[in-house]
Amino acid sequence: MAKQPRILTGQVAAITGGARGIGRAMAEAFLREGMRVAIGDVDAAAALQTAEQLGRGTVAFELDVTRRASVQQFADSVEEALGPIDVFVNNAGIMPVGRFVDEDDASAHRQVDINIHGVIYGCKVALAKMLPRNRGHIVNVASQAGKFGVPGIATYVATKHAVVGLSEALRAELRNMDATIDVSVVMPNIVGTELGSGLGQSRAAKILTPEEVAEATLEALKLGRFDVWVPRSAQTISTVTGVFPRRVREGIGRALKADRVIWDADMTARKNYELRAARSEPGLEPGGQEQLPEKTAS
Repeated sequence: MAKQPRILTGQVAAITGGARGIGRAMAEAFLREGMRVAIGDVDAAAALQTAEQLGRGTVAFELDVTRRASVQQFADSVEEALGPIDVFVNNAGIMPVGRFVDEDDASAHRQVDINIHGVIYGCKVALAKMLPRNRGHIVNVASQAGKFGVPGIATYVATKHAVVGLSEALRAELRNMDATIDVSVVMPNIVGTELGSGLGQSRAAKILTPEEVAEATLEALKLGRFDVWVPRSAQTISTVTGVFPRRVREGIGRALKADRVIWDADMTARKNYELRAARSEPGLEPGGQEQLPEKTAS
């Protein structure tokens, strides 16, 4: 018998990094489903503007996911404004592009602090609220880079592998605790947002829209699905190629030009995003414009 989709109307969703891109698209999709939505973002002005544009009772708060106290304040503010959080989406993340050997340590620290610690803090804060009620759903936005090694974003790949592993372990721990709290890990291909600007396209998958990722996430909430591959066909490709030896898998990746999508990035097109990402964590000084490479490939 097919699983009956859950009714999400009236549920409260909190989304980190919700001012733009995938986070904003998720907010829009959740609102259409009748959910009550709160967005948090380090860019408080952008978050407030987005909330006003979305309407339908959307609230916005300043949020620095690198500080647990800020994540706690965000969650507390959401519950004060909208009620108990049913869905907590750890979406905030950055993806600087460049060769690993050229990456400065500040960039690596920034990615780990936002992409990993931000998710860890979000999960801990959300669970502290959900476990006493024994209900809730945590959504961790990773990437297909959390399953494969992608040249040109080595540290980002490491952070997304961490998010996938964390999600898997958390799912198992909650099962051992007999907790009826769901976990989903969202793994999209390249998405046509500012984060994905200047990147190429492999022969295996088209560039996604944020709305496609949002709809897949919404479906996962309704069905309680853990693995959320976007597009879903990517999971089939991963399963099929996974039976081959590494040399064969890598050869297939090269044939599909998957190894060049990031490596051949147009850094001129990415300039605005790279500079904004470099300023995305308060307390860490961004690199100057002169430090941005002209291109990734040598």
